[in-house]
Amino acid sequence: MRAAVHRRRTDLVVALLFVALAGWLTHGLWPAPGSRMLALNPADQTLYEWFLALDARALHGEFSLVTDRLNAPDGVNLMANTSVVALGVLLAPITLAFGAPVTFALLVAGNMAGTALAWYLLFTRTLRVGPLAAALGAAVCGFGPGMVSQSNGHLHMTAQWLVPVLVALVVRLLRAADPAGRTDGPDRMRAASAALGLAVVATVQVFVGEEVLFLTALTLAVTAVAYALTDRDLLRRALPTFAGGLLGAAGLALMVLAYPLWVQFAGPQGVADGIFPPAYFSADLTGWTRLSALTVFGSPEAVRLTTGPAEFTTFLGWPLLLVTVACAVWLRRRALVVAVVAAALVAAALALGPEVVVGGERTGVPGPYALLAGLPVVDGALPMRFALAVLPLVGTLLALAVHQARQDRGRAGRLVPAAVGAALLSVFPTPLPTVERPALPEFVTGGHWRQCVRPGGVLVPVPTATPKDPWPMRWATATATDVAFGMPEGFFIGPYGEGGTATMGTWQRPTSALLADVARRGVTPAVGDRQRRQAARDVDSWGASCVALTDDAPHADLLRRTLEQLFGPGTRIADAWTWRF
Repeated sequence: MRAAVHRRRTDLVVALLFVALAGWLTHGLWPAPGSRMLALNPADQTLYEWFLALDARALHGEFSLVTDRLNAPDGVNLMANTSVVALGVLLAPITLAFGAPVTFALLVAGNMAGTALAWYLLFTRTLRVGPLAAALGAAVCGFGPGMVSQSNGHLHMTAQWLVPVLVALVVRLLRAADPAGRTDGPDRMRAASAALGLAVVATVQVFVGEEVLFLTALTLAVTAVAYALTDRDLLRRALPTFAGGLLGAAGLALMVLAYPLWVQFAGPQGVADGIFPPAYFSADLTGWTRLSALTVFGSPEAVRLTTGPAEFTTFLGWPLLLVTVACAVWLRRRALVVAVVAAALVAAALALGPEVVVGGERTGVPGPYALLAGLPVVDGALPMRFALAVLPLVGTLLALAVHQARQDRGRAGRLVPAAVGAALLSVFPTPLPTVERPALPEFVTGGHWRQCVRPGGVLVPVPTATPKDPWPMRWATATATDVAFGMPEGFFIGPYGEGGTATMGTWQRPTSALLADVARRGVTPAVGDRQRRQAARDVDSWGASCVALTDDAPHADLLRRTLEQLFGPGTRIADAWTWRF
C-alpha cells in the first residue's frame, strides 16, 4: 500500500515538472494568447487556429470531412490537410468559450508535457524502470530538439501522447501471444483485447496526425523484426498469435477508416500524393552533430542546415550522441537494446532523404530513402521527419541505461546518470519566441460583419488569404460562432497542380490577383469594362455576400479606389468599407 502511494506521489511530481517545463517554454503566449503569437511560424499558427475553430462546429452537429468555409465554392478536404480533427473536437468547449488562440496555446504546451508523461508511464509500467530513469528518458521524448522545434506551429506532429499507448498495446499483444511459462498456450483473451485497443487508438491517431501514426508503425515494424531476429525462440512461440492480432487490429481499424481514407485520397478536393519534394526536405548529415538553435547552447547558424525553425529534427549534438552510443554499447547484449538501435539507425538513415547532404552540399550519394521513391503515400513523406522517431528510441536507451546503472549500485550507478544528465543539459530547450499579435479589425471583433454577410455566406477580404499571408483567415477564427462565414482561396492543401496533384492553396481569380498586386506594390491598376465584368464573374463564382476592405490593409486608400472602380461606391461599416452582393 505504501509503495503504491509513494509511486503515485512520484508520478504526480514528475507530471507537474513536465507541465511546468512546458509552461515555461510557452510562457510567451500567456497570459493572453489572443494577443500573442509564435514568432517563427505565424502562418501555420493561423492555419491551425482556423482548423480548431472549424472543428468546434462539431458541438453544434455541423461537421463534415469536406468544408465549404474556405476556398469557396470548391471547399477544402480536411482529411487531405493536417486538420487535427480529434484535437479540435476534444477541446471544442474551450475553443467556444475562450477562442481558438487559447486552445492552440494549450495544445502547444500540452502536447509536449503529455507526450513526456505518456512515455514516463510506459517506461515505469511496461519496461519497469525506476522513476528517475523513466523521467530522464521521457524528457527526451517530450522535450527533445525535434519536439520543441515542431512546436512552432505543427500540432499534428507534437501530439504524440498516443504513441506510447500504441507501443504498450503492441507489447501487451506480444506478451499475450507468447506461451512461455504457461501451459495453456497463448492468452487469446488478452491478445484480442490488445488488438481491439490497437484498432481504437490507431483510428483516433489518424484524426490527430497521420504522419505520426505512419512513423510509429514503421518504427515498430523495424523494432519487431530486429527483436525477432535477436530472439528466435520468441519468434517461433509468439508469431502466429502476434501476427494474427496485428492483422485483426488493422482490419478493425480499416472498417472504421475506409470512408475517411476514401475521402482523403479520392473524395472531393482530395489528393493522392504528397505536396513537398523529398529532396528539399532531407536532413543534413551534419545536423546530427549540431545543437538546435532553440537550445541554450545552440547557434542561430544551425538554421542553414535545415529548412526552417520548425524542422530541427536531427539536432542532437555530439554530447547526446556519444552518451547514447556508449549506453547502447554497454547494454548491447539485451535484445530490446539491439532492436531499438536497429530502428534508430533505420529512421536516421531514411531522414537523409534520396540524396545525402553534408554541410549544405549535395554529395550525389543516394540515401536509403531513394528506395521508397514512387511508393504511394510513403513517397509523399518528409524525409527529415523520420528523425522524430529517433527521439523516443534515444529516450528508451537512456532510460534503460540509467535504470541498469542504478540497479548495479557500483561506479556505473553514479557515472551513467551523471553522463546522461549532462548530455540532456546540452540540449536543454529555450522558450519558444513570440511576438505581439496584430489587432483584428473592429469590423470583425464587434460582429459588424453580420450587416453584410448572409447567414452561412461568403465574405471576401481584401486582399484574400494566401499560403504566404493567411492573416484574413483569423477573421473567421475570431467569430463567436466558430467560422461563421466562408472565404475564397486561402491557406490549405488542394488538388490544383497539374493532373490534380497537390498544391498549397489554389490559383487566384483575376480580381483577387489584381487586388493583391495593388496591396503588394501600391500601384494604381488600369480598370475598365473588362475588369468590371471579370470582377462580377469572380464575385458570382465565389458566391460572395460581401467584399470587405479594412483600414489596416496595405495601401488601403488605393485599394478602396480600385474597388470603387470595380463595384461602385462602398458602404462604411465600423473600420471597414464593404460592398454587398
